[in-house]
Amino acid sequence: MAVLPNAFSNLDFCCISNSNQKKSTKRGLVVARERRVKQGNLMRKLEGKIAVITGGNSGIGLATAQRFVAEGAYVFITGRRQSELNAAVKQIGKSVTAVQGDVSNLADLDRLYATVKQQKGHINILFANAGTGEFAPLGAITEEHFDKIFNANVKGLLFTVQKALPLLKDGSSIILNASAVSITGSSAFSVYGASKAAVRSFARTFTTDLKDRKIRVNAVSPGVVPSPGYRNSLGMTEEQIKQYADSVADDIPLGRTGTLDEVAKVVSFLASDESSYVTAIELFVDGGMTQI
Repeated sequence: MAVLPNAFSNLDFCCISNSNQKKSTKRGLVVARERRVKQGNLMRKLEGKIAVITGGNSGIGLATAQRFVAEGAYVFITGRRQSELNAAVKQIGKSVTAVQGDVSNLADLDRLYATVKQQKGHINILFANAGTGEFAPLGAITEEHFDKIFNANVKGLLFTVQKALPLLKDGSSIILNASAVSITGSSAFSVYGASKAAVRSFARTFTTDLKDRKIRVNAVSPGVVPSPGYRNSLGMTEEQIKQYADSVADDIPLGRTGTLDEVAKVVSFLASDESSYVTAIELFVDGGMTQI
């Protein structure tokens, strides 16, 4: 057998090596490109969707609006305070329209949906998030307190959903903001807890009412997730919020309170096709607090 000169053998090996390197580099670029595309698709899972978020001017609603927009949706947000709405629009940055209003005022809801109809014509996702809470122990509950809580959390949520029905496309997703408080029996929170138990019930009955339209309805129930509502509705100071969060951390299996974005990520899951076979559930976002 003839032996190739060393110089030729080395040259041939180099050519083969270079060729393999080029092929390897090309394959690497293709894989990297495909990975970026896949990651982009995951990040934009709400691409082209039209969403309405009540109470989107702060807290969980604002965090959810930011996540929805980052994932490709156009959002309409509501809130009672125009200054907070203006700040929220600036924070979200794009793909957002703010409509001032109170969900317990049916005329305000009509104005919201008239704006949505005029600008976009339909809704794919509805997050009925707006609500309020106040402390009042049994024996000190007033009619005013009861009406304030139930008008926002029950009446307001019910008509938020009902008045959206003409604009909701078949196969849409509705998410209702309930609360872990509905099952914890928290002191001085009986009216609020009852209102959130009603929200959980709505997730079941609305699912039945809308099943022919393939509209999914789910409830998300946050646990201890410090938000502006602790100050604005409950009247707690920053120090009181911190003390409360520290005091309950040991009762939470994960050992800490939750964040607004952790709730927003769950709402996004329920809004997207990733939860296409999920309806009528109550999904707790509470670090396991109510489950153990």
